[in-house]
Amino acid sequence: ARVAVADVAARTPASQTFSTLFSDVVRNDLDFSGILDLVSKSFYPLQVPSVPAELTGTAWSDPPASAQFLAFGNLTAEANDLSIQAWFQDVRNLAAPPIVGRVYRGAVSEPEVRKFAHQFADEIIARLSGGVSGIASTKLAFVSGRNGNKEIWVMDYDGANQRQLTSLRSIALTPRWSPDGSRIAFTCYPTSGAVLSAQVCMYSMLTERLVTWPRFRGTNSSPSWSPDGNKIMFMSSMYGNPELFTADGDGSHVSRITHSVGASTSPSWNPKTGQQ
Repeated sequence: ARVAVADVAARTPASQTFSTLFSDVVRNDLDFSGILDLVSKSFYPLQVPSVPAELTGTAWSDPPASAQFLAFGNLTAEANDLSIQAWFQDVRNLAAPPIVGRVYRGAVSEPEVRKFAHQFADEIIARLSGGVSGIASTKLAFVSGRNGNKEIWVMDYDGANQRQLTSLRSIALTPRWSPDGSRIAFTCYPTSGAVLSAQVCMYSMLTERLVTWPRFRGTNSSPSWSPDGNKIMFMSSMYGNPELFTADGDGSHVSRITHSVGASTSPSWNPKTGQQ
């Protein structure tokens, strides 16, 4: 599919920065998806629609643009009220309703504009791919030592909106998202207590703070979520040898899985069945 993304029209002078940002993020998301052919802006006609009534199909479907689909819209940012109208239209069939038509409302901020752009791009990808949503609204958890200690950070899939989650001031490693994205399990080194041994820690994205997870003897690390989010498998030397254990999401009902001579660590679940 050959897709063009028109610059979203700014309704007020103060809206221009945000309308440019929205257009650029949608364009980058669609380009990154790899399932469509993004038309170069150099081929766009001079007249850009801000609402469906202003859309002339042949201006976009004829050469040099030769597009089949067009994303367009308008953005208003006044005081702290953000409003975005966005459409995705088959320009070779203007008699049909828009494939996607959305109104986004929120606070005036760069993260909010980025969020709505990602949502719009993902819906376009879902329509063009037969129902498989894009990844633009997802996030990455990672480890950074930029502030002196290794802490868990999070960012948008494209590297924007980086922010620090934990402030343990020791070492945090191996962040793993729960399947519903509400929690991150990771390996931590608690600074309280006599022994500095690795433990499994849990961070809630809903409350934006650490939640209680039990501490066990020995070294405990590399947590891995089951596909249904009900269990965590992790490595522990609580009985001496590093073996794999499972526990419920809150750390209860611990069960030993492996009984091997060597060290067992870094488990991964079968994402389809959860049985291997």
